[in-house]
Amino acid sequence: MEKRILGLDPGLAILGFGAITCKQSQAKVQSTTVNMLDFGVISTPADAEMGQRLSTLFDDLHTLMEELKPDLVAIEKLFFYRMSSTILVAQARGVMMLVLGQRRLPYVEFTPAQIKLALTGYGNAEKSEVQDAVARELDLDYIPKPDDASDALAVALTAWYQI
Repeated sequence: MEKRILGLDPGLAILGFGAITCKQSQAKVQSTTVNMLDFGVISTPADAEMGQRLSTLFDDLHTLMEELKPDLVAIEKLFFYRMSSTILVAQARGVMMLVLGQRRLPYVEFTPAQIKLALTGYGNAEKSEVQDAVARELDLDYIPKPDDASDALAVALTAWYQI
């Protein structure tokens, strides 16, 4: 059985996405393989009007869902830095949740510490350690870039570990 998991790293300027496929074998010994399907970012220009930026996220997320057809979506929970940036990310996250609701897609959420713990065994791991774990788990000879896309793949892998 194959399952597609889409990881999302919320943001208004840059929203990272990373999709993986998980295949479970029904052989005598249970085995699961995971492969990267796609990764990238949805970007909105800083000089665009807020409504236009949110509309771009809305349209591009619908297109992404149509192309990738995920069975499950994994989202990084908001982490509070500065109040002004948190509000912007929360607005982008609201658009994400609307798209998921419209498509009736199940989702799970993980804090940054949960993601770090799942991938490295340490909840305060450095970003580079998480990126190395993403490359290792997906058998890649490179670190996916930009960081937002790598973070989204880490979120998707965390969901895979939980199912």
